[in-house]
Formats: sequence, structure tokens, C-alpha cells
Amino acid sequence: MLRIQAEGDFTKTIDFLERAKRLVGMSVFDKYGKIGVEALRSATPKDTGETANSWYYEINREGNKVTIDWLNRNVNDGVNIAVIIQYGHGTGTGGYVRGIDYINPAMKPVFDKIADDLWREVTR
Repeated sequence: MLRIQAEGDFTKTIDFLERAKRLVGMSVFDKYGKIGVEALRSATPKDTGETANSWYYEINREGNKVTIDWLNRNVNDGVNIAVIIQYGHGTGTGGYVRGIDYINPAMKPVFDKIADDLWREVTR
């Protein structure tokens, strides 16, 4: 014979999930979008400053999923300049310009802050 017995309810779990749901207001994502743009703007290597000043973000909501996309509108001849600074590119004369990993180090503290802030809020 197999017997299973349980006591209690899911009050704490439901409270946790309700607090998490309230945090999903768009103002929270707007806040972190702006923080990310500033981090990217500060970290972007500057020649003219055009790429650094071309960062922006979009908040996308699809069903229960919300994403923040950080984008750069500095495009030259169909090439996104932020991307070639990050990953490098070939030159018209057969040379190669090595990329500079500036995006990942700039965004890691932003991602850490988002995770820490949200975790602290939902576990209050």
C-alpha cells in the first residue's frame, strides 16, 4: 500500500508569484532600458561619437514574455557600425580590423543589477 499525505497550502508561493507579476510593469523595463543605453553609450569606443550616441532600446511584450532589445541605429552602407566595432571587419584593401569586446563588459553589470533588483523585490 502507498499512502501520500500533504498539509498546508500554497499561500507563500502565490504571494511570491503575485509580487513578481506586479514587477512586470513597463516602467520597470523602461528603467533598465535606459540604464543599458547609458552603459553602452559610455563603453562604445569613440571616434566621432556617432555610434555611442546611436544606442536606443525597445521593449517587446509577446504573451507572458517581455524582452528589452538594445539597438544601435548607426548604419553605414547597410553595415551596423556597433557590430563591426564589437566583432571586427575586413577592409576593402584585404586587411582586417580586430573587434573590441565592449558590449559584453558594459552589459554584464546591467544584467546583474536587473537580476539582483528583481530577486530582492520578489523575495521581500
